Parts: sequence; C-alpha cells; structure tokens
Amino acid sequence: MQTPSTNICERLCNKSIHEISLLLNIPQSTVNGIITKWKQLGTTATRPRSGRPRKMIERGSAC
Repeated sequence: MQTPSTNICERLCNKSIHEISLLLNIPQSTVNGIITKWKQLGTTATRPRSGRPRKMIERGSAC
C-alpha cells in the first residue's frame, strides 16, 4: 500500500521546477526554496531561531 507522500513523490520527482509550480499552482521560487531546503537539511520543517520571541502588543490602544 502506498502512502499519499509516496504517491506525490512518484508524480513529481522527474518533473522540472516549472512543471511542479504549474501543477501545484505555486510560484517557482517557492518550489525552488523547498527543494533547496530539502537537499541541504533533509527536511522542510522550520529551524529553531535564536533569542526570545517578541511580545505582541496591541497598537492604537491607549494605556
């Protein structure tokens, strides 16, 4: 039995970046970025960032 990811890979593995972007209706730069990230890191998950995240503030509210 094939998993959905295997099925997608079989359909897209031998296609060019242009063909993949047309099939998925996303920009070529996005496809290129995802492929480059996969080749370098072996995953498409975001990497942890350094530092503390910013605290969101409400703009325009009078304190």
